[in-house]
Amino acid sequence: MSECKLNHSQEDVRSKYDAQTPFLPDDMKPLFEQFFTKEHTQDLLNEVFHLLKKYDLASEEERNARNNRLYLVLKNV
Repeated sequence: MSECKLNHSQEDVRSKYDAQTPFLPDDMKPLFEQFFTKEHTQDLLNEVFHLLKKYDLASEEERNARNNRLYLVLKNV
């Protein structure tokens, strides 16, 4: 993934999540609901946004890598 200079708000992340929900693993969804109940650093919001960005278009290998990183983030916040 390329570096992005934009800062993404929690609302941006929520919108991206809502768009990608049909493509995400079912067991990840409750973790996201918990994620959205808390405040997060700008770096973390940006990272999650970019992991979700174009998730539906990613190859299976890329999705697996993104899932691993998302689980790591979501289970440790």
